[in-house]
Amino acid sequence: MHYQDIGELGEDLVAQWLQSTDWIILRRRFSSRWGEIDIIAEYDGRTGEKHLTQHSALGTGHSLLAFVEVKTRSSGSWDAGGRSAITPQKQAKIWRTAGIFLAQYPEKADYSCRFDVAIVYCQRIPKNLIGVTANQEALATSSVQGYKFKLQEYIPAAFDSLIDYG
Repeated sequence: MHYQDIGELGEDLVAQWLQSTDWIILRRRFSSRWGEIDIIAEYDGRTGEKHLTQHSALGTGHSLLAFVEVKTRSSGSWDAGGRSAITPQKQAKIWRTAGIFLAQYPEKADYSCRFDVAIVYCQRIPKNLIGVTANQEALATSSVQGYKFKLQEYIPAAFDSLIDYG
């Protein structure tokens, strides 16, 4: 399996998890000359009351846009599970691309916006493995083509709270 395929499968898992928590996926792999945003999702505060605690930036009746960067890594990755790959330069590219999205969809320009990061762990499943033992709880899991994917961490408003792991 190619690295790009693994990244897309990680994004699929995150998109499915977001939908299961009342988010609407607006776009996948939105590109501009500045870069790409993996997932753009909308949470409608008017209809999704059960998950409001996850969305502290929301008051009742407000919509929220999340621009989601997904990092899919295998064990022993060199970049802290993808966290250190989200450099200030990468954040700036995502900010600019989000601005282009909002310019293309002016009806969403007044929504609250945040930049989230999803960390997905990918593990090849040996053919002779009968059971899979996880040493950490995952938010969501999936198995595809001999690989197991685990959504290990979802960081809302990550650009405000990312720690330099370098």
